[in-house]
Amino acid sequence: MSRPLRIVLTGATGFVGSRVLYGLAASARESGREITVQTLGRAAPAPSSAAPGVTWAPVDLTDRGSLRNAVSGADVLVHLASRISGDEAQCAKVNVEGTAALVDEAARWGVGRIVHLSTAAVYGPGPHRGITVDEIAPAPVSAASRTRLAGEKPVLAAGGIVLRPGLVLGAGDRWVVPALAELMDRVPARWDGGRGLLSLVDVDDLARLITTLATAPDAPASGVYHAGHPEPVSNGDLMAELAALDVLPAAEENWTWEACLDRLGRVPGRVSERQFSLLAQDHWYRSDEIWRLTACPPGPGAVARLAAAAPWYRSFLAEG
Repeated sequence: MSRPLRIVLTGATGFVGSRVLYGLAASARESGREITVQTLGRAAPAPSSAAPGVTWAPVDLTDRGSLRNAVSGADVLVHLASRISGDEAQCAKVNVEGTAALVDEAARWGVGRIVHLSTAAVYGPGPHRGITVDEIAPAPVSAASRTRLAGEKPVLAAGGIVLRPGLVLGAGDRWVVPALAELMDRVPARWDGGRGLLSLVDVDDLARLITTLATAPDAPASGVYHAGHPEPVSNGDLMAELAALDVLPAAEENWTWEACLDRLGRVPGRVSERQFSLLAQDHWYRSDEIWRLTACPPGPGAVARLAAAAPWYRSFLAEG
């Protein structure tokens, strides 16, 4: 009998990480292979995530001492935790220093595989039209994306795999669709005709990919991989589906991009012009390679998955 596959997982209480934890438990049931998962974080995963072989250790990525021996005995480190708000120093403490310390521990204990979640936001404001990995030089503009880019370096130096998804949708998304809802209130139109192409991925499909990378007998070569769905989606198609599902109102008019920016500037809100551009203009990253290398089916795409997430989105937006 083969010994258990021992996985250490950070970010297990987060949007993506909670799905990965569930996926790892499901993989163990379906394959019949024993998989143990040690989750690391400030808080334990929800009781509903409890499964045989899942444990929790209190760890703070800003406290190097708490990381000592945290990955001892592990075969795989799946590092999904990150800080996405705060100033440069706060983000660097987690995304750069914490990641480097965790990877140092993985190297010290001989962990054979590291999978790390970054973001396509490291490329900066765009527009980006079907670019391959680092076809253009990354030019991040926020503290979160700058430090997440810097956090990729120790992972790659240790021979790890870095994933850069675009926009991640699904139940639990507190950024993409809520931002679109605010923008539709401030700029009630089809933005530049809805022609902007976006790299989207459903959270459960992304989690499936990460689970495959963690559990497959062989992994792709170390490097950076885009992790959106292989087929880009136009902003117009995304907004139309959200309207059909009664998540967002339907747009009645087409406005030029200049008119959209003018209205955005005159109606105050939390979403910035840069973020508006990220959601409305071309931000498309070629992502077919990682799905092919892992033989992991990408699924029908985030727009096709929206119907399942629509009740959650409607409830969340009503509360806001």
